[in-house]
Amino acid sequence: MKTKSFAAQSATTPLGPHTIDRREPKAKDVAIDILYCGVCHSDLHTARGEWAGTQYPCVPGHEIIGRVTAVGSDVKKFKTGQIVGVGCMVDSCRTCASCKDGLEQYCEGSGFVGTYNGTLDGKTTYGGYSAAIVVDEHFVLNISHDEKDLAAVAPLLCAGITTWSPLRHWNTGPGKKVGVVGIGGLGHMGIKLAHALGAHVVAFTTSPDKVKDAKALGADEVVISKDEKQMAAHAGSFDFILNTVAAPHNLDAFITLLKRDGTMTLVGAPATPHPSPAVFNLIFGRKSLAGSLIGGIPETQEMLDFCAKHNITSDIETIAIQDINKSYERMLKGDVKYRFVIDMESLKKAA
Repeated sequence: MKTKSFAAQSATTPLGPHTIDRREPKAKDVAIDILYCGVCHSDLHTARGEWAGTQYPCVPGHEIIGRVTAVGSDVKKFKTGQIVGVGCMVDSCRTCASCKDGLEQYCEGSGFVGTYNGTLDGKTTYGGYSAAIVVDEHFVLNISHDEKDLAAVAPLLCAGITTWSPLRHWNTGPGKKVGVVGIGGLGHMGIKLAHALGAHVVAFTTSPDKVKDAKALGADEVVISKDEKQMAAHAGSFDFILNTVAAPHNLDAFITLLKRDGTMTLVGAPATPHPSPAVFNLIFGRKSLAGSLIGGIPETQEMLDFCAKHNITSDIETIAIQDINKSYERMLKGDVKYRFVIDMESLKKAA
């Protein structure tokens, strides 16, 4: 099926109108008209070739909300007209231990297939900066939010699950003191979700200007991480710290804040490595430094259902697809609160 999209033709060219081929729905497939697509830092890094392995033309987008237009003969979970989501994956081996555990993001067989810039059936996958997509029903998610909120639901498919998965895995909730480092696309969702889970939430920021915003998002306290006295006041007190910052920085300053057996989990991916933390800072206290990657299909659905129940969405600015290149530049400057979302109705007007 010929489908309108926006694509990068090379690492140095801006995204622009492009036509892609979508497969005809097979027996287990769901065909979706895309209504909204969130804009992730991963989109920019991939489109501009800042991460190795970009396949051009590249059509980014893995925070997809749409309406089902057709289903294959064997599809059981979805029907025409239903509002659904597609996140960062569209396939995996489904037979390895991780896939069987519902943790497809850690697929040990073929590895998960990315919604864009992956390879499926010998062809490059194209993402949500497009009019429509066809996805195996296993990787399609039910959306139960009110339709008026759909644009703000889109970033849950990446920013939401990237923060939800570690918060759940490390059992945050009532009685736990949780830190969230960075108040951006990921961090603002981490604050909202940790608060809704019942934890005592402390936000860390380098900017005093963000204190009011962090408290509005649900933080019980806000610490200016450049202030040594403020940091020292929290030494040895955190059960868990979610570090969302995607730039290299001093991890020891935050590891010092962990309790015995506390964990700091990294979800930001800097282009160059963090300075190595002091081993003794981990040893004396049996502290852990960990990482986490998006989430599997079952936990992504769990997150979406939780967010619908608690009326949680992302804070967004809606844009037309014609403004995507300007939005990338603004995103690099941190000039968005806190996530751009493309209204795909604008694609109909693209040349």
